[in-house]
Amino acid sequence: MAGMKTATGDYIDSSWELRVFIGEEDPEAESLTLRVTGESHIGGVLLKIVEEIKRKQDWSDHAIWWEQKRQWLLQTHWTLDKYGILADARLFFGPQHRPVILRLPNRRALRLRASFSQPLFQAMVAICRLLSIRHPEELSLLRAPEKEKKKKKEKEPEEEVYDLTKVVLVGGERRLGQPKDAAGEGGTWERPGWVGEAYRAWLTPTRTPGVAPASFRGMPAHFSDSAQTEACYHMLSRPQPPPDPLLLQRLPRPSSLLDKTQLHSRWLDSSRCLMQQGVKAGDTLWLRFKYYSFFDLDPKTDPVRLTQLYEQARWDLLLEEIDCTEEEMMVFAALQYHINKLSQSGEVDEPAGTDSGLDDLDAALSNLEVKLEGSAPTDMLDSLTTIPELKDHLRIFRPRKLTLKGYRQHWVVFKETTLSYYKSQEEAPADPIQQLNLKGCEVVPDVNVSGQKFCIKLLVPSPEGMSEIYLRCQDVREGPGPGPLEARAKWVLGGAKPGARDGARQGARVRVRPGSSPLFPPIPPQEQQYARWMAGCRLASKGRTMADSSYSSEVQAILAFLSLQRTGGGGGGGSGNHPQGPDASAEGLNPYGLVAPRFQRKFKAKQLTPRILEAHQNVAQLSLSEAQLRFIQAWQSLPDFGISYVVVRFKGSRKDEILGIANNRLIRIDLSVGDVVKTWRFSNMRQWNVNWDIRQVAIEFDEHINVAFSCVSASCRIVHEYIGGYIFLSTRERARGEELDEDLFLQLTGGHEAF
Repeated sequence: MAGMKTATGDYIDSSWELRVFIGEEDPEAESLTLRVTGESHIGGVLLKIVEEIKRKQDWSDHAIWWEQKRQWLLQTHWTLDKYGILADARLFFGPQHRPVILRLPNRRALRLRASFSQPLFQAMVAICRLLSIRHPEELSLLRAPEKEKKKKKEKEPEEEVYDLTKVVLVGGERRLGQPKDAAGEGGTWERPGWVGEAYRAWLTPTRTPGVAPASFRGMPAHFSDSAQTEACYHMLSRPQPPPDPLLLQRLPRPSSLLDKTQLHSRWLDSSRCLMQQGVKAGDTLWLRFKYYSFFDLDPKTDPVRLTQLYEQARWDLLLEEIDCTEEEMMVFAALQYHINKLSQSGEVDEPAGTDSGLDDLDAALSNLEVKLEGSAPTDMLDSLTTIPELKDHLRIFRPRKLTLKGYRQHWVVFKETTLSYYKSQEEAPADPIQQLNLKGCEVVPDVNVSGQKFCIKLLVPSPEGMSEIYLRCQDVREGPGPGPLEARAKWVLGGAKPGARDGARQGARVRVRPGSSPLFPPIPPQEQQYARWMAGCRLASKGRTMADSSYSSEVQAILAFLSLQRTGGGGGGGSGNHPQGPDASAEGLNPYGLVAPRFQRKFKAKQLTPRILEAHQNVAQLSLSEAQLRFIQAWQSLPDFGISYVVVRFKGSRKDEILGIANNRLIRIDLSVGDVVKTWRFSNMRQWNVNWDIRQVAIEFDEHINVAFSCVSASCRIVHEYIGGYIFLSTRERARGEELDEDLFLQLTGGHEAF
């Protein structure tokens, strides 16, 4: 027994004194001195601490933090000798859950209690479950940027901070530091408190943990406790009004690719806890969608996730973190105006859970409709007997140094993943002028609907780098006609599927009721031609052909986005094209709060207003969720969507370059001019390794291609997490309906530093 003494008061056993501070890391914190031995286990030390404090309260959330090792002592059965704890160890006895302030994608602040002892990935699962956000693997936390010191002391307006620190989500939470098997069936531990029967029924092993059901007054039960929590849920699930234009102009905006790399250098490590990363109680962190691969986006079950994703897309455009053309900006402004009108009028969609029987029936009918639409016998027979191909006259331009030649018309044949072009149609059976394999290429749209410019920029990999070629569509009546495409245009433009962008998931389907979409004019042949060729090029870049089932939906999504630009871009800024009708009222419309600051400097308000109202006519019949989905779809269609930038230095190079990380590829970008130098697909990756000592990432691709680089603007851990995270997200289709595999995620993103 520790503490045996002689008659003179000297200790005669192997015990020693251990000092433990009570509370968080503070040099002036109260301390206790315990008499322990090396064989004392952590559980016994915790019991001694509680007995010495002599204060009755719930200590179940408290644990010991070892300051020198930056480690929580969560294995209560381990002894002090096994941990290597000696008398000089600085130990703190404090709570594992501590309050933090989250800056949400909609720029609102929320205070809640987060786990400071679990890996960040597991803490994110608990946070998203509290906020009713499905698929927490798509989100993460990053540090807030340092505030610039102002010369003049300006009083910042007080901001409302929603408080969820007193909300305890009971059921389905594993005790911190406890293995899954010890927590009971499904690894759950119920805190003391009331748990509704509907909530118990929902927490079954067949359900993916992460979101509480909308079981009371159209919202999760834990949000219906008070008026404050209800207001917090409305803030999470409803779009926010447009920002003040003056405030928008004062917010920092990236002016170059180098500025965009600063955002991605602040991501926290998913495999380490907040305490290990220097986060303190009360700190402000940003909650953002980190991985641009959105799976199973359903408006009925994802009101918070859909709204926050829309808000992140909206602010990316307003702060110019992603580039778009003038016509595209008018479309985004019109959708924002429509969404804001519906949100202010209270015309929100019917919440999920009102009638589960009708919802299940509706879902079954939707699945049956999709199967019937996509399984026509004639289409199946054609796909088995013929190889889809495109043949048409296109204008081609190949930029070269010191050249003055422009576009020239050629006869172009696109079959499988190969593009060949000839001088004329008669020479087609002979050898082509050039033949390009588009697998692994970069496809960049260059469209100006009002100027009738429909170009496709292709960056094709070659031994010398990226070979650049432009395809320009023209109004040629000959060649393959639209066929059934034009007949389906009305349905397409009324409800295109989101996710047609590279790597986006097609899980959300917008159903348009009869008579809910406006009548659209016939699609111009030039737009039809562009949609077919652009869809084919996008599929070929991913190694797929036009026989793929996603080709038709890709064409439909492109046509839908072009239709919005055709309506919104033709005003030319004049007041003579001001639309008439009930939706043409400019009441409550401040165009400067709907467009990026560079368009505010370019146009006056009286020039922007008619163009936004004209574009609004094409989306005026959409519901709130349909408009948000359409906004996200248009955001996904932008060329720079979903690319995270990091400054790196490639092995053997003497200058810094930009590495772009997308959901299916890595992009090497010239830092000085911003041109794409090379592209590598994840599908061709064999393995990647990280040398943590010299902070270098090495990647091996097919055909014995090896790439190595060191990170300059961020830790190599961030690049490692992005690669492993996107590979993990690509496995979700095969694991639909199963629980989230946290161990696999940590293995792919953690590295040796996590273990």
